[in-house]
Amino acid sequence: MRAVKQLLLFGWEQAWSCLFPVVIFASLAITKWVPMPFLPRYDWLLIICLFMQWWMVRAGLETRDELKVISLFHVIGLALELFKVHMGSWSYPEEGYSKVFGVPLYSGFMYASVASYLCQAWRRLKVELVRWPSSWLVVPLASAIYLNFFTHHYWMDIRWWLSGLVILVFWKAWVRYEVNGTRYRMPLALSFVLIGFFIWVAENIATYFSAWEYPNQAEAWSLVHLGKVSSWLLLVIVSFLIVATLKRVKKGSDESRSFRGEESSPKVQGRFGSGKLYS
Repeated sequence: MRAVKQLLLFGWEQAWSCLFPVVIFASLAITKWVPMPFLPRYDWLLIICLFMQWWMVRAGLETRDELKVISLFHVIGLALELFKVHMGSWSYPEEGYSKVFGVPLYSGFMYASVASYLCQAWRRLKVELVRWPSSWLVVPLASAIYLNFFTHHYWMDIRWWLSGLVILVFWKAWVRYEVNGTRYRMPLALSFVLIGFFIWVAENIATYFSAWEYPNQAEAWSLVHLGKVSSWLLLVIVSFLIVATLKRVKKGSDESRSFRGEESSPKVQGRFGSGKLYS
């Protein structure tokens, strides 16, 4: 019974962490089936996302530092959307005043909602990273993964090579989290896979509600190819690495910064690197 209780509490914390994505899904569903007055659907979605973001900061559900991270993801996601739509990877067929080069501005919030989830879950579950690799490995790897989303249209797709590098770089890395006062841990690479899979599930829901449209969905909705999990997996890794790196920078600027070794006592102080963790 304790295991069931812990699982339910974990699910509850995850649900609260997904508040922003849930609002986006609900908005997609409502605006698809309920005619919206005065403005096209895409513009209403942008207004709803902007209001939701304002309310979450106003209500204290997100901090100003988290808002900065989420805004960064909005820009990164919007840049990717502009390129992918231009290349014909997917499209936004409906009309809207807030569309730029065929991309509605609300689309950036779908990427920002992933960052919102990561920030919320990080705080609610008191996440700590164990044996986080050096920034000299993390930053180039994240950059290469993001750039591959662009360059594979003109050059070879190296996502599987990058996936192999992710396994090598994070082979010894773990994520620790807390549920109801009890600490748990799992391999960091496994957490990447799980988040990527559930985003793929969310993608199917989003395309069903016409958030965007793949070429094979032009006539009728169909399940998004399972191969897209690899794309989301890599995007989750980029998201996670950015959030983790920014948290490291934030901790480095705090006077009360502390680092603990996995094998040593929790009070042991140490430099950021192999065998150390940070929250």
